[in-house]
Amino acid sequence: MKKRITINDIARELGITAATVSRALSDHPEISSVTKKKVKDLAAHMDYMPNKVASSLRSGTTKLIGVLIPTAEHSFFGSVIHGISNIASQKGYDVLIYQSNETEELEKKGIETFINARVDGILASIAKATTDFSHFTYAKEKNIPIAFFDRVKDDLEISSVSINDYQGAYLATESLINAGYKRIAHIAGPQNIKTFSDRISGYKAALANYHFAFEPGLLYPGNISIEAGRTGTKHFLSLAIPPDAIFAVEDFTALGVLKELKYRSIQVPEKFGVFGFCNDLFGEHITPTLSTVDQKTVTMGEEAFQLIYELILNRGTTNGSLTRVLQPSLIIRESSQKQHTINQLK
Repeated sequence: MKKRITINDIARELGITAATVSRALSDHPEISSVTKKKVKDLAAHMDYMPNKVASSLRSGTTKLIGVLIPTAEHSFFGSVIHGISNIASQKGYDVLIYQSNETEELEKKGIETFINARVDGILASIAKATTDFSHFTYAKEKNIPIAFFDRVKDDLEISSVSINDYQGAYLATESLINAGYKRIAHIAGPQNIKTFSDRISGYKAALANYHFAFEPGLLYPGNISIEAGRTGTKHFLSLAIPPDAIFAVEDFTALGVLKELKYRSIQVPEKFGVFGFCNDLFGEHITPTLSTVDQKTVTMGEEAFQLIYELILNRGTTNGSLTRVLQPSLIIRESSQKQHTINQLK
């Protein structure tokens, strides 16, 4: 195995002190440009790799950001990480990713891992099973900059970046109403997460503003999964007066809705409308294509890193939590275009 080159090896070759090598590599102003060039050229020739752990102990910073995601299965989180990494690399930071698999236990372990790795800051999206949030407040009490993205919890007074979920749900429901659907149901997500409770509120507000009565029987408690979409659809279709459209809390739930409707040979969008939330990649590649709410994933990731970077720079001096809310937009595809389909048939 090849020996790891140290600054002592470089110093020995050049006949200078290790301290001079260290300062030259970090562009210390007291070291001449000639010495800096000699040191850096030899370091490159000897394939020197800096010891990040030692460097972090000296500087008090690791240039590491911990990113905690609920799942890697959804392209949504991959796109957010892409946005985070874009800006992180520009600022000289590396990104350490931990997946909670939507469980509270692994979420807590992820926070512990980040703390032990001495990350400079933590970005987190809450797992759907989480009901105890003390691990987040613990990190905050340890004076580690922390911020939520997408799935947030306001009463923890932790900074966050999210989409306006209320507005997105309102627009999705309104779009189904304007397309001509008369009974619109909603398959919800876990209500311990603000993201999903806001979507229920937006759905209800749109119904009220268009003088549609809210019916508790048209609200199904799901768990953001394809199976929840299928189960919720079975429930709604068993009602004495079933709905003719479903606004699903997110795209995988909406995919479950479409699968169940296809299994029952119910035509979409002619007889039944479907709307999702997220703009996951598969939505434009299925039949029918899925109408959805664009969550601006890459932008969310970029904003999330900018926020945590700001918190790191102002560690201990930021008063209160910072909140940044992105505005959603609709992507109208085939699954909700009842009126368009009717007009084509005329």
